[in-house]
Amino acid sequence: MADFEMSRATHVAADPATVHALIDDFRQWTRWSPWEGADPDLRRTYGGPEVGVGSTYHWSGNKKAGEGRMEITSSNPTQVVVDLEFVKPFKATNVTIFSLRPSEGGTDVTWTMTGQRSAVMGLMGRLFFDTAIGKDFDKGLAAMKQAAERG
Repeated sequence: MADFEMSRATHVAADPATVHALIDDFRQWTRWSPWEGADPDLRRTYGGPEVGVGSTYHWSGNKKAGEGRMEITSSNPTQVVVDLEFVKPFKATNVTIFSLRPSEGGTDVTWTMTGQRSAVMGLMGRLFFDTAIGKDFDKGLAAMKQAAERG
């Protein structure tokens, strides 16, 4: 198994609390997640507390959206950690970390996903997955920036 890490970052002209609120509540992800348009009939189920540690989100959709589950496992003003489990179209377990750092005029946001890949997925990942996910992260961060800056 090979470890991998994918990160993207942006600057948001909004305070860290505003950005944190968009990440710490799975219901807010519909405003910025890059995968929201993958299936107009996506089924969503939320569980646990509305925000923060223990909050869960399950999705199930078409082949493009797939199926999976997320749970917030750690949350504080500077970081939100999400355990991510993909069920379809492939099985995978990853950790996603959103780091928030106050900076002049707003917040620097870094979105990182880590996990392990088999040898075959390691090669495929470097060739295809990393590029696609990187573009998705960039798209999501741009939408998050826009949502936070609008207020």
